[in-house]
Amino acid sequence: MNYIKIDNTAAFTPEVTAESVNALLPQAAAAAQTLEAGTGAGNDFTGWLHLPGSITEEQLTAIERSARLLREECDYVVAIGIGGSYLGAKAVIEALSDNFAALKPARGARLLFAGNNIGEDYLHDLMQLVSGHRFGIIVISKSGTTTEPAIAFRLLKGLLEREQGREWAARHTIAITDVARGALRTLATTEGYDTYVIPDNVGGRFSVLTPVGLLPIAVAGFDIRALVAGAVAMEREGDTLTATYAATRNTLYASGKKIELLVNYDPRLHFLAEWWKQLYGESEGKQHKGIFPAAVDFTTDLHSMGQWIQDGERTIFETVLSVENQLHEVTIPTDEADLDGLNYIAGRRVGEVNNMAELGTRLAHVDGGVPNIRITVPTLNEHCLGQLIYFFEKACGMSGYMLGVNPFDQPGVEAYKKNMFALLGKPGYTL
Repeated sequence: MNYIKIDNTAAFTPEVTAESVNALLPQAAAAAQTLEAGTGAGNDFTGWLHLPGSITEEQLTAIERSARLLREECDYVVAIGIGGSYLGAKAVIEALSDNFAALKPARGARLLFAGNNIGEDYLHDLMQLVSGHRFGIIVISKSGTTTEPAIAFRLLKGLLEREQGREWAARHTIAITDVARGALRTLATTEGYDTYVIPDNVGGRFSVLTPVGLLPIAVAGFDIRALVAGAVAMEREGDTLTATYAATRNTLYASGKKIELLVNYDPRLHFLAEWWKQLYGESEGKQHKGIFPAAVDFTTDLHSMGQWIQDGERTIFETVLSVENQLHEVTIPTDEADLDGLNYIAGRRVGEVNNMAELGTRLAHVDGGVPNIRITVPTLNEHCLGQLIYFFEKACGMSGYMLGVNPFDQPGVEAYKKNMFALLGKPGYTL
């Protein structure tokens, strides 16, 4: 079985050496042991740590059954959630999808997303799209009262009940929520929705391998068993990889590299980077500490951000996601006139050109003072993505403990909500 690999040699600088990174490996190992022992801050939210290996055949079969019902009986399925309740699923689905799947005939229901913004026109356009069609809803919220998904669900629930009837709507609405309490749990019980549980000990940004991510991914038609199997493989054998990443990025941070750019050279990985940004930003950004997680899509962003990366303030390092094998071959043809000057690469695959662009960029950025960590992914399939997801999750927990923060809470997220509630006149809130 192919595994992802990590190469940190291009991360070494006069300040960050192999020796200094190796000196931090015992601290990374200690952080991993703290996770395993459950003795660190936020230890009641480490249920993700051995989640992949604990997923049962019965759980996977139930999720596949629910997905099949929605795929076969609906034209659209709207997954409603925000943050970790949608980013993980979106990341996997985009990474596995045909780049132009939205423009091609669907095999089964089309999966759409809502509740991740408060865009009035977005919700209007979404409701216009699904109106008159049979659609299903996957609503994801522990509480059922988070503003963005609650608004979307209220609107879509009402539309579905008006057009298809309350009984049909109830059969095709699935709630993923708390096991026993909260507004959504109460509503699901009242309406008779099928439900799945968000484990109490798994925070939203670590929840992609729970029904939160697995059900939408299955509805989109992808193999959740292979995804879980990849995560299980990394859970069992990934300690060296995660320790290397955690130690390297923390050594770079201590040397003054305050911004990490997650770089990809495949458009399908854009939302994997969005998921990664939440995972690391919400886990490490506390007590005025933490690497700022940003992301760029190359080669596209080389024509917009490339100048700053090459010559701007030297406070950044890059973690490059490199995909070894593409799914398809496209060869550049010869043109007799050669007006575009491309005959020098005629006969070569587009993927080879992309690989040389990646190598050339890495060499230029390292020469320009931007350390690089390279993570190589064999191919974009479910098994490899499962590995990558667990790799980043485990390394994130370790890295947070090495930084000296609780990687599993998010106290700063509540500040804007309190102001928003007060401005909207919610009872009990004042500015």
